[in-house]
Amino acid sequence: MADGTPQHPGEKHARPDFPQQEQRHPGWTGPMDPPPDHGEDSYKGSERLAGRKALLTGGDSGIGRAVALAFAREGSDVVFTYLPEESEEAAETARLVEAAGRKGVAVPCDIREEEQCERLVERAVTELGGIDILVNNAAYQMSQPGGIEDISTEQFDRVMRTNLYGMFWLCKATLPHIPPGGCIINTTSVQAYKPSPHLLDYATTKGAIVTFTQGLAQMLAEDGIRVNAVAPGPVWTPLIPATMPDTTEFGKQSPLGRPAQPAELAPAYVFLASEAASYVTGEIMNVTGGTPLP
Repeated sequence: MADGTPQHPGEKHARPDFPQQEQRHPGWTGPMDPPPDHGEDSYKGSERLAGRKALLTGGDSGIGRAVALAFAREGSDVVFTYLPEESEEAAETARLVEAAGRKGVAVPCDIREEEQCERLVERAVTELGGIDILVNNAAYQMSQPGGIEDISTEQFDRVMRTNLYGMFWLCKATLPHIPPGGCIINTTSVQAYKPSPHLLDYATTKGAIVTFTQGLAQMLAEDGIRVNAVAPGPVWTPLIPATMPDTTEFGKQSPLGRPAQPAELAPAYVFLASEAASYVTGEIMNVTGGTPLP
């Protein structure tokens, strides 16, 4: 509730059953029923990221839009990526960032290409005057209920290059610009620990992100750069109608009985980016609606 009155978390947002809905990839926010909540009317900042400079992938919609909005309301400028077909979505995210009084720059970028990742970092440094927060959030998935034989090499390659290669290249290119006290936040998933068979390739990458996060955190601790990850459970984003065959019961399996809204993920990223998390590195923050993870 807007006044801060405690509310049953399972009843705070829409619960399944949802209308069956399908979109072509990558999906768009507008047609979704119910509409996702990115915190437009609810997120209140308190200058926890005042003066910071963030580079965020996949900021056009879903978790990425919610994080961009929250970062801006906490005082951070944001450069974020989108795919060319998501230009209208990206424009709305930029509008939300700028409405918060911060600089918001949308950059079309396919992180499957190393050169595009390198150019993205150069653009972010130019636009913001530096980078002290990197959020690797962009991801690709496509459900294949038929089994491993239905996962084509083309799909497997796209999942790996988007979810792992892009993260690797961006970390490598951004690190020379991140000062002590800066941070990297990766997006993993409940799928890293409890893989759904129809998301085998996607789950594989999310498990790798956990290992990458923990290893890189140890590598960079001496440099004063923290590396953490957020592991969402089911989240109501355009990726769902664009990649899943059945949307009607999405999120029902979580103990809270519903999917998260993107706005419910953003505070985890804000915390990990803030000075409140100065002794937190190599950690995976689980935001799963009650599904227990290691």
